[in-house]
Amino acid sequence: MREQALGRHLIVEVFDADPSLLNDAQALEQLLLDAARAAHATVIQSVFHQFSPYGVSGVVVIAESHLAIHTWPEYGYAAIDIFTCGPKMDLDAAIEVIRAGLGGRIFQIEIRRGQGVQSFQCAVGA
Repeated sequence: MREQALGRHLIVEVFDADPSLLNDAQALEQLLLDAARAAHATVIQSVFHQFSPYGVSGVVVIAESHLAIHTWPEYGYAAIDIFTCGPKMDLDAAIEVIRAGLGGRIFQIEIRRGQGVQSFQCAVGA
């Protein structure tokens, strides 16, 4: 039997993605918003920053936690974190939106956060 956890944390690495997309803060913000909505998350706010000469960092805050991205266009690489305490979120749907939007190769691992905590309540409920 799997122990209950406070949340699920996906660590996603994207390789060989389109460098121009990885350097487009607006496009990446829309992509992560679309991924959050596909996962049935409750979007609170998003903040994205374009670095000079290149690279983007951004976060979509959701009631269930967050989606974050950091890009290195010069390497065709993006590091993405998706963390949720929402048991009804469809993380596979979020990953498919990201995969379709960024292309390239995706590697992901999942970490169950807060295992062993006896009882908890996510901000958005069960």
